[in-house]
Amino acid sequence: MFYNFVFNLIKFLLLILNGKTKVEGKENLPTDEKFVLVAPHRTYLDPIYIAVMSYPFKFSFMAKQELFKVPVLGWIIRNLNAFPVNRDKPGVSAIKTPVNYLKNNELNVMVFPSGSRHSTELKGGAVTIARLGKSKIVPAVYSGPLTMKDLLMRKKAIVRFGQPFEIKRKIDGVEDINQYYSAKIQQAFAELDETIDPK
Repeated sequence: MFYNFVFNLIKFLLLILNGKTKVEGKENLPTDEKFVLVAPHRTYLDPIYIAVMSYPFKFSFMAKQELFKVPVLGWIIRNLNAFPVNRDKPGVSAIKTPVNYLKNNELNVMVFPSGSRHSTELKGGAVTIARLGKSKIVPAVYSGPLTMKDLLMRKKAIVRFGQPFEIKRKIDGVEDINQYYSAKIQQAFAELDETIDPK
């Protein structure tokens, strides 16, 4: 109930502030099973846009533990299915919590493999979560406002979802499965970006 209210409210506010968001490939989101949605983290706005434009699909999110200590904000994100993660020492819960959501068919999981907005190097957590949760990965990208100023200037926003793919435990000739699929995810991001803007 709270999740639905907040996401519909945010969608309405984004429409008022920035106009209609173009959504492409939403039909790629699996309707018969839970999945792991991955996206590059380029701005604090991309988790908001991608999650809202995925609605009514619901997600569990990783969020840095410091955010849960902020009054009001901590309560809100916890009730939006976020769970705290120590970015310096992630611990077992960073994998176990989302895997349980997937295995129990409760929630999809959204992961930004680069972790930080200031990094483009992909970490292997998303692949591990999908493999242990026996779920497909769906790549997505966001293109649009990067700052509140861009948002208020009504810079066009686009969210594009790619084709889902399975995570195999073993592939002949591949020694590092995480590295193999991290490269596959990075390639998917590049292809989606090119589809949005060939330049």
